[in-house]
Amino acid sequence: MSEWAAITPEDRDWTGVIDDGCAECGFVPQRAETTGGRLRATVPVWRDVLSRPDATRRPAPTVWSPVEYACHVRDTCRIFRGRLALMLDEDDPVFPNWDQDATAVEDDYFHQSPARVAGELAAQAESTAAAFDAVTPAQWDRPGRRSNGSVFTVRRFAVYFLHDVVHHVHDVTRPATPR
Repeated sequence: MSEWAAITPEDRDWTGVIDDGCAECGFVPQRAETTGGRLRATVPVWRDVLSRPDATRRPAPTVWSPVEYACHVRDTCRIFRGRLALMLDEDDPVFPNWDQDATAVEDDYFHQSPARVAGELAAQAESTAAAFDAVTPAQWDRPGRRSNGSVFTVRRFAVYFLHDVVHHVHDVTRPATPR
């Protein structure tokens, strides 16, 4: 395994992908109702990536390894499922803040077992896919907001969430480039 190094925190506003997609990873916004199926379709890719001998190796000292990205996606599924439940159960809730970068350090993503993470990610993805599958037509326009003030409907939230997962699949499957 490569030497552990701190990762520069992400500060980009990714909400633009909801309408415009993402040229970097090729994400195309989808109908929110397809979120569950599209999320499930990523699980075999994650299992394959995490079974590679280099799953714990960072492509550069300050770029996450596949297992670190998978830990993040596993936790993103759990956090977003909780936020979805808030949106469905409360009127216009504010989501608790989640410091993804602090979580990566505190939970030591760098040293987690790829095989264990593969199973955990699959379970979290299935639970989250089922939660999106259960959204009724009347619930897609329910609102919620992040602590920074970004407002979502369940529909837009589903697209935003799925982009995160798809983008990280891209991160771990694209050919390595020298840095």
